[in-house]
Amino acid sequence: MGINVVITGAEGRMGKTLQTVLKQYNELQLAALVEREDKYVECLKTSAVPVHVDLKEALEAAPGAVVLDFTAPAATLQFARIVAQNGAKMITGTTGLTVEQKRELSALAQKAAIFWSPNMSIGVNVLLQFLPGLARALGGDYDVEVMEMHHKLKKDSPSGTAVRLGEALAEAKNWNYKDVACCCREGIIGERPDEQIGMQTIRGGDVVGVHTVYFMGPGERIEVIHQAHSRENFANGAMRAAKWIYGQKPGKLYSMLDLLQE
Repeated sequence: MGINVVITGAEGRMGKTLQTVLKQYNELQLAALVEREDKYVECLKTSAVPVHVDLKEALEAAPGAVVLDFTAPAATLQFARIVAQNGAKMITGTTGLTVEQKRELSALAQKAAIFWSPNMSIGVNVLLQFLPGLARALGGDYDVEVMEMHHKLKKDSPSGTAVRLGEALAEAKNWNYKDVACCCREGIIGERPDEQIGMQTIRGGDVVGVHTVYFMGPGERIEVIHQAHSRENFANGAMRAAKWIYGQKPGKLYSMLDLLQE
């Protein structure tokens, strides 16, 4: 018997990708799908497993399952509450969570094993480990900017990954991210402050995700670029996380960094 998996937002872009990629993992088995009422019938037509509108019903039929969730902040919090009540486990890659929503997710992680990462890419999470060291080594003479590019259907800006990169860089410089993040420049704005991280956004087409971090100093520029070529990259990270979280206990909000460090 493999690890039971329940996928929420089954008819979404990531929901469909997760279903396809999961078939490559013998340790995981799809137990059920969850989709809202307006997409339920369409999902039911193509599904070989039970489809539910209510996650609670899905977990009652597959107790102890791992929930894979790439939906929207409000839905993710509702799913996390149900997971915490039912003793299940959860992997979520939802972006755009507010500070209050992150705080609630952390509180729910005290009751259930919950794993949250705004980017499930192994490569991006390795960047999060080494970029702060690069920022500290280069020092104050190097200005830092983050630019991200995504498809035109993406709803949040800057992307969750860009924000996490910005936060990591700000922490390395002992800055408060909220104080130094600059998401818009227009008009006569004066010289660039030393304590600033520009967060620039590009939207268009079907771009899966490109994140570039610039370190610009006297006489030189360093660019660190991560390009996601397909959503399967994120889905594979989620599968790896699902296998890992199955052996973890509640007590903290886990992330990809916990998985990589182990």
